[in-house]
Amino acid sequence: MSQEKVERYKQEKANRRKTMRKERLMSMTRKLVLSLAGLALVGWIGYSAIDSWIDSRPRQMVEINYEAIDNYLVELSQ
Repeated sequence: MSQEKVERYKQEKANRRKTMRKERLMSMTRKLVLSLAGLALVGWIGYSAIDSWIDSRPRQMVEINYEAIDNYLVELSQ
């Protein structure tokens, strides 16, 4: 049993650099994915807030006077 532990430790020590690199890569990948998800969430919340703020503002009403055009069309038809 003790010899098995020694062999396992030797194997682990031989592959330690490879294992550490893999763990570091997985950690960086996890951080990147979480950062992108957080950034997307913040962007979505910001877009929704601005969109709802723009929709809640009163719209400006403009009145158009068509009297000059109507007069012109009446003059053309005569």
